[in-house]
Amino acid sequence: MTSCSRVALVTGANKGIGFAITRELCRHFSGDVVLAARDAERGRAAVQQLQTEGLNPRFHQLDIDDPQSIRALRDFLRREYGGLDVLVNNAGIAFKNADPTPFHIQAEVTLKTNFFSTRNICTELLPLIKPQGRVVNVSSMVSVRALKSCSPELQQKFRSDTITEEELVALMNKFVEDTEKGVHQKEGWPNTAYGVSKIGVTVLSRIYARNLSAQRPGDKILLNACCPGWVRTDMAGPKATKSPEEGAETPVYLALLPSDAEGPHGEFVSEKKVEPW
Repeated sequence: MTSCSRVALVTGANKGIGFAITRELCRHFSGDVVLAARDAERGRAAVQQLQTEGLNPRFHQLDIDDPQSIRALRDFLRREYGGLDVLVNNAGIAFKNADPTPFHIQAEVTLKTNFFSTRNICTELLPLIKPQGRVVNVSSMVSVRALKSCSPELQQKFRSDTITEEELVALMNKFVEDTEKGVHQKEGWPNTAYGVSKIGVTVLSRIYARNLSAQRPGDKILLNACCPGWVRTDMAGPKATKSPEEGAETPVYLALLPSDAEGPHGEFVSEKKVEPW
């Protein structure tokens, strides 16, 4: 193990919001910061850029769509640090509005990465979270808008305080199947694959927070979903209203909640404030 045993990990961190979050954690987190990215060359270039600013993150390759890659990262964290103190699940994708890819394929691809792969990361890494650890799942206000466009029946399910992980997974799979059959709107779904994927991330965060409170009540782990805002990135485009640095503010705030903080926990947070779900 390294002499400095505290560690924070940011996924999808070689550019955009993930890069800005990594930079802020390097400045303010007392421990090592691991910049994780799918493309090793880009990831190392991002580390070098931060080194020119006098910061010193570590790099680890991570393709969140590859279970083997997730397990390799898990083993590295366990071996080097004996666990994980801060996890920021930032990696995600979005199709551009004008993308000609058929909607059902957009749905399948978007949910695979944004929901199912994020879930796979949590399955492998949440057991590693140390007492007083912090977990931040980057969601979006689009999840709130998409929720309001769901049928009342779906809204009730997604807002339920007793929905299980299995029930949520079944709903996410149903959305993909309904898009394949061309019946998703008739079945009460909104016409946004990205929005539904982020409903999944927000609800998954609520479920995990509930489970942590029940299973590890004395560990004071805080887990939340958040919206960074509309940020100028490759994904959101140049017209967005926030810089990546401004987009990093809420995720970093949640990642660095003080050790004696009671909350927020299991919430959806935007502009550092808890939003109703």
